Amino acid sequence: MKLSVLVDNNTFIDSYFYGEPGLSFYIEDKNYKILFDTGYSNIFVENARKMGIDLLDLDYLVISHGHLDHTWGTVPLIRLYTKARLEKQPHKNPELVLHPAALYSRVMDDTEIGCLLNYDKLKKHFDVKYTKTPYWLTQNLVFLGEIPRKFDFENTEPVGKIETSGIYENDYLIDDSALAYKTSRGIVIITGCSHSGICNITEYAKEVCNDSRIIDIVGGFHLQNPSKKQLKGTVKYMMKLNPKEVHACHCTDLYSKIELSKAVRLKEVGAGLQIKYEL
Repeated sequence: MKLSVLVDNNTFIDSYFYGEPGLSFYIEDKNYKILFDTGYSNIFVENARKMGIDLLDLDYLVISHGHLDHTWGTVPLIRLYTKARLEKQPHKNPELVLHPAALYSRVMDDTEIGCLLNYDKLKKHFDVKYTKTPYWLTQNLVFLGEIPRKFDFENTEPVGKIETSGIYENDYLIDDSALAYKTSRGIVIITGCSHSGICNITEYAKEVCNDSRIIDIVGGFHLQNPSKKQLKGTVKYMMKLNPKEVHACHCTDLYSKIELSKAVRLKEVGAGLQIKYEL
């Protein structure tokens, strides 16, 4: 498997890609092409072009959760595909995989922070696959679906409110999910924001893949000014987990990265980074 970082908060010096407070990864597994999240704007399209990646050749679009910094780029992606159809350019019809709650309206201080598109709009452009249960995209890559919450130091505070049954309630991001890639040497976990808890995600990935060996965890850790209890619990968990390396990015602040680096081999992430994993 090859993972390319199309969007992250960071870019590398002398690597001329665009960055923004969002996340988008492009994943290749044998003949399958997967776009994981779309960031906040159209920069993932520009960065993909710079990296020689053809976004018209996607088999799957996977959404980790319904926040704006992971879904608003879906609009320029639809424009890309619509233009291709109108101009009769070769293109695939990707399957869109996401949790059923990912498209619900979300607000923070009465401002919409959720996906701009609803199911009726999206089904005109994608084959939509809602799932709460693990869904295998390829023989080795699985969308984890709804993540069980087991650690008391994670997912304790709501992030704004979500509209369910016509009313807005505290949003604990029940839709927040991740990917896991199963190899002969262990698992690679690929996250969006980890609102459901990076430790919760890791435990569930181990269960779904029936393997406790972790090669890498790449993505957002939702450690943005975390409580002392959450950060301490996460670092303690990671120390016991002992992954081969960790690529924490996006919603992981500097202090949290410093603390994590005391427990794991922390690697730098930025737009343009490419990582290969052998089966």
